[in-house]
Amino acid sequence: MRVLVAEDHRVLARTIATGLRRQAMAVDLAVSGDEAERMCLLTEYDVLILDRDLPVMTGDEVCRRLRELTDPPRILMLTAAGEVSDKVYGLTTLGADDYLAKPFDFAELVARIRTLGRRVPKSPPVALRHEGITLDRARHEVCVEGRPLELTPKEFAVLRLLMEAQGVAVPHDELVRTLWDENLDPRTGVVRAVVSRLRRKLGDPGLITADRGQGYRLCD
Repeated sequence: MRVLVAEDHRVLARTIATGLRRQAMAVDLAVSGDEAERMCLLTEYDVLILDRDLPVMTGDEVCRRLRELTDPPRILMLTAAGEVSDKVYGLTTLGADDYLAKPFDFAELVARIRTLGRRVPKSPPVALRHEGITLDRARHEVCVEGRPLELTPKEFAVLRLLMEAQGVAVPHDELVRTLWDENLDPRTGVVRAVVSRLRRKLGDPGLITADRGQGYRLCD
C-alpha cells in the first residue's frame, strides 16, 4: 500500500512515516497543501493522510480539489479539530473518507488505513495460491504446504505482489515504486536482498527468478 502523509509538523510526520514503513507501507511526505496536491496528481496513492491546517493551501481545499479527480486516493483527515461538528463537516461537506482527531493511538491509525485500503476497487482475492504456497492477504499469513512461514512485513509485501502478478515478471522499478518510497535509491541492493531472503525462507531458490531486463517472477 502506498501512503502520502501531508503534515506540516515535521517531527509528527516523520514519526508516522517510520511507523507505517514498519508495517510494510510505502510512505511519502508533504509539508504543504500545494505539495500534497501536486504529489497526488503525479503518483497514485492508495491513502492520503491529510492534516486540515496545512500552509499555502489548507487541507480542506486539498480535499475539495482531489474529490474532483476521476480516481482520487482515499482521504483520512488527521487533525486537532475533533468536535462532532468538525467530523461531520469533514466527512460530508469536504468528502473525506475517514476522520481521526489528534491525539490518536497509532494502532488505530494503522487499522483505519488498512480499512481504507481494502475499499480500493479491483482488489485481488483474499487468499492467493501458487505451487503449495498460500498467502492470506487479510490475516497477513503465509503457509508452505500447510506449514506457517514467518516473514517480515516487507518480505510478505514482495511475495504478495509476485503472487498477484501470476507468473508475469514484476519490474524492479515497480517493486521499488509500490513497496518502498521516493527516498530509496533504486540502484541499491535492498530489493535483491529482500528477494534473496524470501527465496531461502520459501525453501526453493529457483521459485523466484530474476529475468534480465524484465524483473522478478514466480516460476512453476
